[in-house]
Amino acid sequence: MQRISRLEHLDTEDTFDGDDETINQMSPSNYNDSQDPKGVYSSGSSTVEGTASPPAKHFDEDEDTPLLHHGNTLRSSYPRRSLWTMARAFLMYQPSPIPIIDKTLPENGISLILVAFIALNFFYMFFHINFNVFEFFVLADRFGLVFVANLPLLYLLAAKNQPLKFLTGRSYESLNIFHRRLGELLCLEAFLHFAGMLFVWYTLIRPNGFGLLRFLLMRVILLGLGAFFAYELLYFTSLGSFRQRWYEMFLGLHIVLQVFALVFVFFHHPVARPYVGIALAIFLVDRGLYRLLRKSAKLEAQVEILEDTETVRLSSTIIRRPDGQLSALLGTSMNAGWLATDHVFVTVPSLARKHIFQAHPFTVASSAPLPSEDELQLDLLIRARDGFSRDLLNATRLQRQISIRVDGPYGSSHARNMLERSDLALVIVGGSGIAVGWPLIQHLLDSTRSSDTEIAPMSSLRRQKIVLIWIIHQGSHLSWLGRQALADAENKGVEIIVPRATEEIGRPDLAGMIRTLVDAYADDGAKKTRVVTSGPDSMGRMVRNTCAGLVFDGKDIDIAVEKFGW
Repeated sequence: MQRISRLEHLDTEDTFDGDDETINQMSPSNYNDSQDPKGVYSSGSSTVEGTASPPAKHFDEDEDTPLLHHGNTLRSSYPRRSLWTMARAFLMYQPSPIPIIDKTLPENGISLILVAFIALNFFYMFFHINFNVFEFFVLADRFGLVFVANLPLLYLLAAKNQPLKFLTGRSYESLNIFHRRLGELLCLEAFLHFAGMLFVWYTLIRPNGFGLLRFLLMRVILLGLGAFFAYELLYFTSLGSFRQRWYEMFLGLHIVLQVFALVFVFFHHPVARPYVGIALAIFLVDRGLYRLLRKSAKLEAQVEILEDTETVRLSSTIIRRPDGQLSALLGTSMNAGWLATDHVFVTVPSLARKHIFQAHPFTVASSAPLPSEDELQLDLLIRARDGFSRDLLNATRLQRQISIRVDGPYGSSHARNMLERSDLALVIVGGSGIAVGWPLIQHLLDSTRSSDTEIAPMSSLRRQKIVLIWIIHQGSHLSWLGRQALADAENKGVEIIVPRATEEIGRPDLAGMIRTLVDAYADDGAKKTRVVTSGPDSMGRMVRNTCAGLVFDGKDIDIAVEKFGW
């Protein structure tokens, strides 16, 4: 596939933000003639042009189509399907959200693991139970026993620094879905324990003249009620709708309520105390030893408002200080650097009193430092919404330097390792998801860099194909990186595709762009495709399901969806 430089599309404001110049570098035989060539601007070779949709069109358009696509002239070149590829496609596929309650479901593979774990819990709850009145106390007690047995695992999955990363290769944010589902299961078990004990009182104790008020005022019952209401309130304040609207309140209540709940459970029954002790130890080690002492750093940061007037870039220069030989066990701090896709928790005490104990997660948008670098450049892109981010935006209008506390870095190597082993590395991001995608692109450039650059251009020496697709809502969002940075990446061999802003033309045919890229590069020898995406949930689901369809057709594709799971 012949490379044609398109740097002019990065050098001028008018070209990138909506000129009428047609960009078409793919042969007509490899591309559908019905595509609109003005829907996409590209800085790389073999430009892919997606059809721009009306503004009302959503990323979910492709989700109702079957995994098997008909009428595609390129299908004949696909490898033969097998039971394995069909099974992989099924496990990769992500169903639609549950109607009415709009509950987002994970991919089928994760759902099967969750169903198996929930089934195991129900097996332990109902094993050898005879469903008669006299065994209801045993059943109600069993609900409580299974509840407390799960407590250490619940807190282990919630810990930011956890040994499970060494076993699974995934950081806590990837495992957070198991923490949330386990928390919901525990709330159900707590309710069943409470309801079961009420039934025992009604059927076995009440006939003996033992009134309800007297029953509820018993010490063991009062402590149990305290734990029950604390955990149920914790569940309702952890719902996605509550988290998104009142994130700061969610953070505070999550810590306070779970501490009270642990205290109530500890004194509720002696059997629960070992499990509560383990859970509390996990919490204290994670919060105290690791997050406050080991991974916390105070920095002076510069802040500026970017071109779109709603985004703050927070920057800080860090002098590298190695963490020592225990870093493999205890983790590293920001003083030792970070890796692509890592994120940090930021606290800005000077904003207001309420922000002193608040820590907010942000992906590190700057490229990971090389081992030879002594000065590390940390950049964070913070989109102003409500609460902390809005207060930070307002403060940035008045000052250009602030003191911050950073906890991190956190992250896993899964996405990096997956892309490194690919023939075609496809990074697809939407909006501020570029904070994930850009460091990945730089990481791939660093890891595939040849030492013979004096003999031949970088792009001709690199065997791996690297493509970045960045969906932006406004043309001004390009200032988050800058056109020169994009041009430099293009000169190093990266194909960069930036469709026109969605506020101008609606959302592009991203599914069609993915299929066309995979087919085009497969003809050029790229058989193993790996995809990393970060952006809105609907976009992530659409990209995942498009990849599932290609896997169903026999393509060698894998995908990682990078997102926060709290």
